Amino acid sequence: MINITVLATGSTGNCYHVTDGKTSVLLEAGIRYREIQRKLSFQTRDIAGCLITHEHLDHCKAIGEVTKAGIDCYMSQGTKDAVKDDHHRMHVVESKKQFKLGSWTVLPFDVQHDVSEPLGFLLQNDAGERLLFATDTYYIRYKFKNLTHVMVEANYSTQLLDQNIAEGIVPPFMKKRLMRSHFSIENVNEFFNSNDLSKLQETWLLHLSNNNSDEDQFKRIIQGVTGKPVYVA
Repeated sequence: MINITVLATGSTGNCYHVTDGKTSVLLEAGIRYREIQRKLSFQTRDIAGCLITHEHLDHCKAIGEVTKAGIDCYMSQGTKDAVKDDHHRMHVVESKKQFKLGSWTVLPFDVQHDVSEPLGFLLQNDAGERLLFATDTYYIRYKFKNLTHVMVEANYSTQLLDQNIAEGIVPPFMKKRLMRSHFSIENVNEFFNSNDLSKLQETWLLHLSNNNSDEDQFKRIIQGVTGKPVYVA
């Protein structure tokens, strides 16, 4: 059974702990490792690895600390080059080439963000549960079958963004950047409508904007599509 713990989410730092009862992994390392330890009650010795989506500091700030703690980190070549670190526990993975991490089979896939070579990850455990993790992308080009858990960015609402621009709360140039780097609730909704939800158990909406999102509205929209519990981190 998959258990998800949100340690941090948003522009100040992202980090998530996922376990299937056999193998524990971190998704992202965007907060200090000491903070990761504290939030996990210092139960970190069994963490098998850390998956890094891209090089922005709110996703990889603690990568040096995590590798020094003996935890292997997995990322694309583009991310590794951008991080500019060559620790022996930093491993390069390729889009659409799966690898094993304890009881998980991990399939990286390319996503759309304004960085070198960003990735999302599909994790499947020995029990057949399938977890999709995708953040900091404005689009997911792939369709997935038999998803049981989804952790996906829902950064902004186009309607709220336009309203904030009109009221002078958000500068107009931000719209173009957001539309080419982050997942809107409208695109998240389209993603769920395009994928197999027959085995879905739960959804986590991540990385919500402080100004351009509405937690309750986003939860209602996605729960209306999936018919399953939706948690907003």
